[in-house]
Amino acid sequence: MILALLAAGVGLLIAAKPGLAPTPQDTLVVGQLAEPRALDPATVTGANDFRILANVFEGLTRFRRGSLEVGGALAERWEILDGGRTYIFHLRDGVRFHDGTAFDAEAVKFNLERLIDPKHPAAGTGPFPFAFFFSAVKQVEVVDPLTVRLRLDEPYAPLLANLAHPSGYMASPAALTKLGRDFGRAPVGTGPFRFGLWESGRQLRLIANEAYRGGAPKSKALVFRPIVDPNARASEMLAGGLDVMVELAPDSVAAFRDRSRFRIHEAGGPHLWFLILNTREGPLKDARVRRALNLAIDKQAIADHVLQGTATVPAGPISEAFGPASDPEVKAYPHDPEAARRLIREAGAEGATLKLLASEGGSGMLEPIAMATAIQSDLGKVGLKVEIETFEWNAYLARVNGGLKEAAMAEMAWMTTDPHTLASLSLMGSATPDKGGFNAGYYENPEVDRLLDEARAEQDSEARAALYRRIDRIVHDDAPWAFVATWRQSAVTSAAVSGFELQPSFLMDLSGVSKAPAL
Repeated sequence: MILALLAAGVGLLIAAKPGLAPTPQDTLVVGQLAEPRALDPATVTGANDFRILANVFEGLTRFRRGSLEVGGALAERWEILDGGRTYIFHLRDGVRFHDGTAFDAEAVKFNLERLIDPKHPAAGTGPFPFAFFFSAVKQVEVVDPLTVRLRLDEPYAPLLANLAHPSGYMASPAALTKLGRDFGRAPVGTGPFRFGLWESGRQLRLIANEAYRGGAPKSKALVFRPIVDPNARASEMLAGGLDVMVELAPDSVAAFRDRSRFRIHEAGGPHLWFLILNTREGPLKDARVRRALNLAIDKQAIADHVLQGTATVPAGPISEAFGPASDPEVKAYPHDPEAARRLIREAGAEGATLKLLASEGGSGMLEPIAMATAIQSDLGKVGLKVEIETFEWNAYLARVNGGLKEAAMAEMAWMTTDPHTLASLSLMGSATPDKGGFNAGYYENPEVDRLLDEARAEQDSEARAALYRRIDRIVHDDAPWAFVATWRQSAVTSAAVSGFELQPSFLMDLSGVSKAPAL
């Protein structure tokens, strides 16, 4: 009976024409750029999915509000022993999954071993794209119902941050065992909201977990509506059919300046939009030409005009969002076409033709076609001919992740929650596509590799940050990428909404968000 009433409520919400009636007071309606691929946190990779999952699930750790510092979540506290080779987590007492089963050390063991043990009974619910986050964990031991010990084969400093990432969220072992791959359509976590129903292509509904350990959420339900077209999403927000709209298109900002109706939210975070440069063959094998590209591209003009002020110009590979891990002395390449021409002449690359691979869209990709066109124009002004080849997003990923061969450049964007992730996956010599990594430009610098290995094991936060600062400077100078833009994530809420806040992690906790009744 309850399920039937919930379904009826969703049907009424769908049937309501935009602007004719306000969204229900106790329901927060969120417009997103796409439907989630699945709701099993171990199997998905997109920020679009993560925003939903952060309301259903929790990890042993979490990112503290307003920062990327790690605090306790399902684990109250922990100890790090043996120089970083042993972690002991002390779990919160009395926590239960939405299906009523207990969250305990056995549940932690089940979840982590699902990711790292190919013989685990639930291994078939994968694949798990971020399983490498936990590859250093060699043994998960249940000490007692509220204590679990992780033994690592070597120190791995990013572990606590990775446990706060959605790939480390704790799912109900009972539900996973019962549902198998179907768990992704009916998720069961411990978070402030529980799964309600999912109507493909229309909306997904979450119901408040009244028994949540942190107190019942302020909204009785969340509805996530997939609206792919950014103009249609903006129109729906303007018409009153949405309470929250994420990823505001740059050309829509002006429409939401009326503070009597809307609030625009912006926040920085560790996002980097860059061009992967082919360092193995062709003109970009020469570091002088790679630096010339960084000097030739008018990145500030892209940020100001193409992205209409929604981005800043980055200096290097380590985001400022990571605080002391980013070197403040490393400055963004200035726009200096004359210096670019000089370097190109010195390298004998005048008149070279460069193929640029571009995506038609995708997670974190901003305005990829318009940005590619602007880059093509800027490089043409310094004597380089750029040919753009475009692909649909999934085809694009397959093409680029296989490595740049005949292509000279490819667009890419990453959002990460630890300074190690992007650098280790995309810059290490051992991370080339033929070795299972994302170093599609085949960059290799033994010093960078050595520093990354040291940073991976370093437990002292200040010493670890110092290692990343050195990496930041070396990679800036080697220029295996063109560092183009850092997106300031954005969202719009109706003026009636309170408690909404964007986070540097790009996750979205809506448990404390509510809205005033319509007048």
